Amino acid sequence: MSVLVVGLSHRTAPVAVLERAVVPVDDLRKTLDELHRAETISEVLLLSTCNRVEVYADVARFHPAVAEITTVLARHAGLAVPDLSDHLYVHFAEAAAEHVFSVASGLDSMVVGESQIIGQLRASYLLGTEVGSVGSVLHGLAQSALRVGKRVHSDTGISRAGASIVSVALDEAAAVLGTLDGRRAVIVGAGSMGALAGATLRRRGLSDVVVANRSPERAQRLAGSLGGRAVALDALPDEIAAADVLIASTGATGLVVEADAVGSRASRALVVLDLALPRDVDPIVGSRPGITYVDLDVLRTNGAMVSDDDVRAATAIVADELHDYLAEQQQLAVAPTVTALRARANQVIDGELARLDARLPGLADDMRREVADAVRRAVEKVLHAPTVRVKELASTPGGDRYAAALRELFDLDQAAVESVAAMKKPLS
Repeated sequence: MSVLVVGLSHRTAPVAVLERAVVPVDDLRKTLDELHRAETISEVLLLSTCNRVEVYADVARFHPAVAEITTVLARHAGLAVPDLSDHLYVHFAEAAAEHVFSVASGLDSMVVGESQIIGQLRASYLLGTEVGSVGSVLHGLAQSALRVGKRVHSDTGISRAGASIVSVALDEAAAVLGTLDGRRAVIVGAGSMGALAGATLRRRGLSDVVVANRSPERAQRLAGSLGGRAVALDALPDEIAAADVLIASTGATGLVVEADAVGSRASRALVVLDLALPRDVDPIVGSRPGITYVDLDVLRTNGAMVSDDDVRAATAIVADELHDYLAEQQQLAVAPTVTALRARANQVIDGELARLDARLPGLADDMRREVADAVRRAVEKVLHAPTVRVKELASTPGGDRYAAALRELFDLDQAAVESVAAMKKPLS
């Protein structure tokens, strides 16, 4: 395997670094293309969420590929390579596959068990497929990871136990306010996180929901679905003054809610839930009397909502699926050798039949066909056992040695084997 993962997440980097490293939707294609053009990278996916940025790549050489990926991510973040490298993790081959499976399962999420990552990984895969940066290697990895994620969430209790980031954030708000029943909330941002926040707020009993967004149409659409009101961004100071909870989650690259818009709340508590990366609300508001500011750093500390039994069950599924995936990959690695062996056998057969034609030019066509069929059947029977057995042995520890032995015993041209391995199977 030559799969490489280079990334940073809530586990390795502070919010300030993640804010700079996250790749906005509008820049995904450009960054993906830049990575794909790197000399050592043949396939690449880019996963960028509010709490992780990861590059999945099929690479020719490990160290140069790590260097190239790190350089691209650092340049995008506006950081020196050493400054970003301090927060990066690198996984290769089997460890890379295990990491991707764990990510897809929600086991590596800030809120363990959250299922949004499956959709985010699928979106990254679809974009890579669309721009042509995904080939057979990452196609197989992504499809397997998505299947693993679905199995974990359907076969364990991790989905029920693993609350979304919004749910954890609202638990923080409830702890401050005592109850959410009858409270008023302002949502800044009408994207998927804003919609999730609104739906969760309604389930928690909030009586009044106001939605503000850069696009009035999207704000109106979300507010309508929640039975709330849509307002313009310039109306935020008045709406916040009357609210108990402020939830902000936009895709903006700078502050959306300045400190002046929040004001001070000495006589009435306000909980600010900043779920955006980069931050939407000026963190300085958290130092003001009556205001509790909760961002992703706080949620990181209080996010583990999954029982040990659920984690163990999910981890066991990942290990099981990883074993099957690695066995399949080892068998695929042997396939080019088997194909090259059969091609070599066919060349020998064709050569012998050509010499037979030269020695017996008068041989009848039906007789020639009988001889040719007999020779091909004999060769196929001789090759059947070793080719089947080498595929079986490929999935055992050190299975790659058997393919190497096959190449050595039959004196197969390594260039021919590599040319077969380089062929990309069509994506399904």
